[in-house]
Amino acid sequence: MTQELSSRYEAQSTEKKWYQHWLDKQYFRSTPDEREPYTIVIPPPNITGQLHMGHMLNNTIQDILIRKARLEGKNACWVPGTDHASIATEAKVVALLAEKGIKKADITRKEFLRHAFEWKEKYGNIILQQLQKLGASCDWSRTRFTMEEKLSRAVQQSFVDLHQKGYIYKGLRMTNWDPQAQTALSNEEVIFGEEQSQLYHIRYEIEGSNGEEYVTIATTRPETILADVAIAVHPDDPRHADKIGKFAFVPMLRRRIPIIADTYVKIDFGTGALKITPAHDANDYEVGQRHGLPVIDMFNADGTLNKTAKFYVGQDRFWVRKQIVKDLQAQEHIVKIESYTNSVGRSERTKAVIEPRLTEQWFVRMADLCSDALAAVENGSVRFLPEHFVNMYRSWLQADNVRDWCISRQLWWGQQIPVFYAPDGRFVVAMTAEKAAEMLSETLGDVKAEDLRQDTDVMDTWFSSWLWPMSVFDAFEENADLTEFRYYYPTNVLVTGWDIMFFWVARMIMAGNTWAAELLGEQLAKEKGVAPFKDVYFTGMVRDKKRRKMSKQLGNSPDALDLIDKYSADGVRFGMLSCSSAGNDVIFDAPEQSTDSKLCETGRNFTNKLWNALRLIKGWPVATQPASEETAKINALAISWLEQKLSRTIEQLNDSFRAYRLSEAMNTLYSFIWDDFCAWYLEIIKPAYESPIDAATLAATIDILERVMTLLHPFMPFITEEIWSHLRPRQAGDDCIVSQWPKAGKYDSEFIDDFERMMQIVSAAREIRNQQQLSPKVLLDLVANDTPAWQQFAKIEGMTACLQKIGNFQSLSSSSHEVPQSASILAGTLQLFLCLPEKAIDKDAERNKIQKELEYVQGFIDILQKKLSNERFVQNAKPEVIALEQRKLDDNQTRLQLLQTSLAQLN
Repeated sequence: MTQELSSRYEAQSTEKKWYQHWLDKQYFRSTPDEREPYTIVIPPPNITGQLHMGHMLNNTIQDILIRKARLEGKNACWVPGTDHASIATEAKVVALLAEKGIKKADITRKEFLRHAFEWKEKYGNIILQQLQKLGASCDWSRTRFTMEEKLSRAVQQSFVDLHQKGYIYKGLRMTNWDPQAQTALSNEEVIFGEEQSQLYHIRYEIEGSNGEEYVTIATTRPETILADVAIAVHPDDPRHADKIGKFAFVPMLRRRIPIIADTYVKIDFGTGALKITPAHDANDYEVGQRHGLPVIDMFNADGTLNKTAKFYVGQDRFWVRKQIVKDLQAQEHIVKIESYTNSVGRSERTKAVIEPRLTEQWFVRMADLCSDALAAVENGSVRFLPEHFVNMYRSWLQADNVRDWCISRQLWWGQQIPVFYAPDGRFVVAMTAEKAAEMLSETLGDVKAEDLRQDTDVMDTWFSSWLWPMSVFDAFEENADLTEFRYYYPTNVLVTGWDIMFFWVARMIMAGNTWAAELLGEQLAKEKGVAPFKDVYFTGMVRDKKRRKMSKQLGNSPDALDLIDKYSADGVRFGMLSCSSAGNDVIFDAPEQSTDSKLCETGRNFTNKLWNALRLIKGWPVATQPASEETAKINALAISWLEQKLSRTIEQLNDSFRAYRLSEAMNTLYSFIWDDFCAWYLEIIKPAYESPIDAATLAATIDILERVMTLLHPFMPFITEEIWSHLRPRQAGDDCIVSQWPKAGKYDSEFIDDFERMMQIVSAAREIRNQQQLSPKVLLDLVANDTPAWQQFAKIEGMTACLQKIGNFQSLSSSSHEVPQSASILAGTLQLFLCLPEKAIDKDAERNKIQKELEYVQGFIDILQKKLSNERFVQNAKPEVIALEQRKLDDNQTRLQLLQTSLAQLN
């Protein structure tokens, strides 16, 4: 009996059913065995995050790759996890405590961490749960968290090891300070953007001039004059040559400061005179170091003014900016104020304006690490896709651009720096206080662990996640069983956005270069390499139609889960992938504050098309007798064409996967299914109304559709699993997700072309009918120009019968004579004439149509001739490629002759 199928595909219930089935069957689980491993580690989303369009794209691509590997029989392992996101999470916990009337300053570190872990347990895994709705086939039993005990130990151990190797040091440096998070940031965590500001021209009285002589500076930060220690001019600036060596007074303070000469000053900027504030500008600090100037720090950690400022103590810096301008104007120190566009640095996490600040921090020396990481990409150990990102990578890692990495953060949420201080200030780097006490005792006598103070700072989040491909397999654990690490490492591919190329990608390569060889062992390191991944697939940014990056702040991003609810996970996956290619930005079409998406709608319509095709096939009654001779020939021909077209499609898919052209792969499948399978093949084999189909054709059709579902499964896993389950009776464990990736059989491109020429003839005849407003019921004759090409075509068994059936022609014949009252059809080197009723033919329209076709063919011939006469092409191209181009030329020259003949007959 035929299984009854619902008239509509119910996506929500189907997707929920199959995802739970996959979990129950543990299809996502992976343990080392004799199979080839295929490993992906997820770029760990922040525990503060919610699923957004960037996550959707990134994780769809990862899921496609991991499902494809699973179908190929590889041991597919996709490791999920989350990042503790020091700054963002601490800010959320501080705000949560404030709602309860608790200040961070009033509780201990231990109490704060307890609250933070409670928050993490409640909210931290939401994004991973949301990924399941997308269909992500991660091994959830392997879920890791960068602040869990083992991974935290790994981070601290890497700090100790790098310090012992001389890579880590402590230094007083000008750093990027986030006054909101109250922590230092690395250069990469500061986002610069053009903002509208004001340029204030302020005059400083020159000493001894009795208020008659001034030097004017221009600044966008008038509040910082309270920390000025000098005025600098260029030594070659004639406007200020007589001022060098004199002194001036800081307005309001009347502090006496020198006027110095330094080539750092730009003669053509502002007034040519620059206020020097070493504590609050990195370049000023360098000038101050050269000239031995004092340093006055006027800011507290939260961006308010301290007592050294003398004025506005305790007030916020931006309030002070407004007020000091008023006060300077009242004292006639403001010469003018003008609008000014300048580059402003903001914290990537809090969006607060960065304050350059002199602080003592821990740094990693980067020169050698960057050099090795650059070499790994340039020598091919790591492949970038697209390749052009190598240029960006190279520019960031070149020696001139490399700065040491500030890895300490003034936070509590994170891995605490493993440095312990004795009461006299001396320190050692050690994993535990007990070990530190033992080390200090060697020089200080008997030192007890309880007398030591651990460094209060934590490490940069990126210093945690650069170990991710190793730490998720517990490679740094003392006396660790390294079986899993040595089996799964290196991973196969990293899928990530190009915007964290230096933040994360480069640093993971550095970590692999530093520790992987030791952990793998010498022989295995030679065989597998030490880089943490073989390929890096860079996704583009997901942008709206105005090319703005989609974000919740801008309100231009649809809710990811709402999209899934509306269009299904399969539909959204299709929509995301259909507009993306490696490295290129994704222009997503959902309007602001809306979940309307034509791309996702196309994906949903595709699932409905697949479902209706299944219903059609399963709804046919099966004949008890073999098909008639003519039907058998037609169906056998159609099956042969589709089988060969499928083989060629599989080859194209494999090529696309090897090059990570996933959008191209999906579009190839979409075209095969929608056009070749549904539009043509099913129409050809479809029995007459209420008539049965022969068992052999039905079996072949189900067999083909089964393989097609396997091919489509990585892209649209839910609909394919559902259709797979209905195609034939299944045993336990016989699921699409663990089926076998189909192999490409042999195919004859010329036969495929011949069959598709038959399709072109039918399409052209239907178009002529539409133009002439002729009902399909009007029976027309089709006459072929009796050329050698037609004779060869007609010899293919079942071809003319198939053409007559699906073209609905009254008769099909051939003739070497002119066919009056007809419209010409050209399909490759075949010419046919569709006989029309009297007065139906429009000679002028037919003449124009042929003329346009003739011009197109002549242009194509010119291109082919130019290509084949190019010596470089002929010398470098494969013989089969040259033969294909020559065949195209020959065919089109034949087409040209046919068109010229047809045109002559109409004139």
